[in-house]
Amino acid sequence: MTLVQLEYAIAVDVHRHFAEAAASCFVTQPTLSMQLHKLETELGIKIFDRSRQPVVPTAVGELFLQHARAVIREIKMLEDVVREKQNKIDGELKLGIIPTLAPYLLPHFLPYFIARYPNVQLKVKEMTTDHVVEAINTAQIDIGLVVTPLGKPGIQEEVLFYEEMLAYVSRKHAAYKKTYMLANDIDVRELWLLEEGHCLRSQMLNICALQAAQKDLSLFAYEAGSLETLKKIVETSHGITILPELATQDMNAAQSRLLRHFRSPAPMREVSLITSRNFVKQKLLQAVRESILENLPEKIKKNKARLVIPV
Repeated sequence: MTLVQLEYAIAVDVHRHFAEAAASCFVTQPTLSMQLHKLETELGIKIFDRSRQPVVPTAVGELFLQHARAVIREIKMLEDVVREKQNKIDGELKLGIIPTLAPYLLPHFLPYFIARYPNVQLKVKEMTTDHVVEAINTAQIDIGLVVTPLGKPGIQEEVLFYEEMLAYVSRKHAAYKKTYMLANDIDVRELWLLEEGHCLRSQMLNICALQAAQKDLSLFAYEAGSLETLKKIVETSHGITILPELATQDMNAAQSRLLRHFRSPAPMREVSLITSRNFVKQKLLQAVRESILENLPEKIKKNKARLVIPV
C-alpha cells in the first residue's frame, strides 16, 4: 500500500469517475486503474463498485476511504509543520471562494499575491459555501473565502472586511426616484434573486424580511446563477436586485445611477477566511490575509460591523 494509491482512491471517490479522477491526479486512466487494482488485490477487498455509474464505494470501501483520508491529512499536516518550522512561504495552497466574491475580490489581490510569493502554487476554485466547508473538512482545500457568520463545528472563522449591500433599481421601478431605500420599498414579486445554494440569496431575503414569504417565490419568472445576470436584467428590463459593494466597483456612470443605498444603518455582509481549527499553514494564511487587506478599496476598508445580515 502506498500514499499514491490512497490519493488515487480518494480522487475516484471525489469524482466518482475514473477518467476524471485520473485527470485530477495528472496521470492516465490505465495508470490509475492499475494502481487501484493492485491496492484492492493487496487488501483483498473491492473499494469501488464499478458496475454502477457513477462509480460508488462499496460498504467496506467507504470505511477504507475514511481512514485513507485521515492518513493523507496527517501526512500533509506533517509536511506543513516542517515547512512552518523552516520559515518558508512556499508549497501548494488550495483556496475555495464563493461565486459572488470571486470575480470581484480576486482581481484586487491575486496579481499582488502572485508577484510577492512566486514560490506558492495557488489553486483557486469557485464553490458554494456548503461545498467550501465540506472541502475543508475533507482536506480537499486548505482555506475558504466566504460570507459569515457560519458557526460550523470544526471551522475557524476570521473576519476580513464588511461589504455594504446596495439596491440596484430599474429605471421603471418606483424606487428609482428615491434617494435612499427602505426594506419595505421592495416587493417580493419584483426582486430578482440568485438561485438556491448561494448564501447571498438568503441575505437578499433577510434584508427585505422576506424569509417568511418563501411560498411567494414561485412568482419569480427567473432565478440567476450570477450577479452579472441579475444586473443585466435590471438594466434592460424591470425590477430590483441587491448587490454587495465589491460588485459595484467597476460600474460606469449609467450603471451607478441605478444604485441606491439603504437608509442608515446600511446592511453589511461579513467576509471571512475560514480554515479547519487545526490548520497548520499559518504563514500562508497570513500571506493571503495581508494580500487581501492591503489591496481592498479604501471605502471597504473603513466599513464597520453595524448591521450584519445573517447568512
